[in-house]
Amino acid sequence: MAKTRIDYKANATRRRNRFAYITGILGLILITFSYYFYQVFFTPNVETKGKRTYVLIPRGADWKTALNRVDTSGVIIDKMSLHFVGRMMNYDKPGAVKPGNYELKDGLTNRQLINILKSGSQSPLQLTFNTVRLRQELVDKLAAQVDIPARTLDSLLRSPAYTKSLGFDTTSVLTMFIPNTYELYWNTSADNLMQRMKKEYEKFWTPARDAKRQKLGLSRAQVSTLASIVEAEQQQHADERPRVAGVYLNRLKRGMKLQADPTVVYANRDFTIKRVLNVHLTKDSPYNTYKYAGLPPGPINLPSIASIDAVLNPESHDYLYFCAKEDFSGYHAFARNEQEHLVNARRYQAALSRAGIMK
Repeated sequence: MAKTRIDYKANATRRRNRFAYITGILGLILITFSYYFYQVFFTPNVETKGKRTYVLIPRGADWKTALNRVDTSGVIIDKMSLHFVGRMMNYDKPGAVKPGNYELKDGLTNRQLINILKSGSQSPLQLTFNTVRLRQELVDKLAAQVDIPARTLDSLLRSPAYTKSLGFDTTSVLTMFIPNTYELYWNTSADNLMQRMKKEYEKFWTPARDAKRQKLGLSRAQVSTLASIVEAEQQQHADERPRVAGVYLNRLKRGMKLQADPTVVYANRDFTIKRVLNVHLTKDSPYNTYKYAGLPPGPINLPSIASIDAVLNPESHDYLYFCAKEDFSGYHAFARNEQEHLVNARRYQAALSRAGIMK
């Protein structure tokens, strides 16, 4: 049966309606995907709540490991979108992942964050080291914060030729490390780290500080060595350190042995000792200042700036002895002669015995 003009019109209307419907659906899909793409690429996906946040991408990490590290920082709002954008921006391609320390700044979009990671635009880290007694402790603390093996740092610090190039020997080189906070990049080289510490050391020793230590007749290394003893003697109350420093400087001027208990502990390499006994005093070591006169060959810890300045600005007095107060306050009783000192020492020893501290 021949189709009527009405049938043709009806079919054409249906086709137009179908086309309009499909076009509308496709338009809606396009709008939806466009909005989604805009959202995942250009809206903030990092929320730090005002806290400085860093992520460390280790050497040899692939893109999934890198983004998982970012995820575990706890500041990513939508983890799935970050991984999606990472793929779209070819972060999964060989060579795209750059190891380093990166700051995750509040308000970063996925696109901005991936660009930062791909470009290797690192943020400097805050390198710190303190409460260090031994070389191995120092290299372990440094290696834990930067991309340098501890054995590499240890090798440099043990090398007579290398330490000489810095102006030290293998013992005095530890005085080059002034405890503070330093900004540097995670993937700095071992030599660059050493050169940076040397630069900071020279900056620390201002003409004013040098003038003070010259007046005392001490080298920079000797000041740091004495400061390490002062710090070990007075860890709790920095205000007493200039007085303690004055005692040791008085003894050095008179040619007396320092007889500093912390040097005996260091010589015995037993840092659990709380009460120095006669058996400890027999240790044959240049660090045993009961056995040998003068300063030990190097520091017994890395002294703080406050302790170094206490040596450079000692209290002027005529004390030659001191021992801890029997009230365990952390302060000391000072004496001008041995007789006064023995009285103070007996009080403290009796307090130790009453407290059951035998070693």
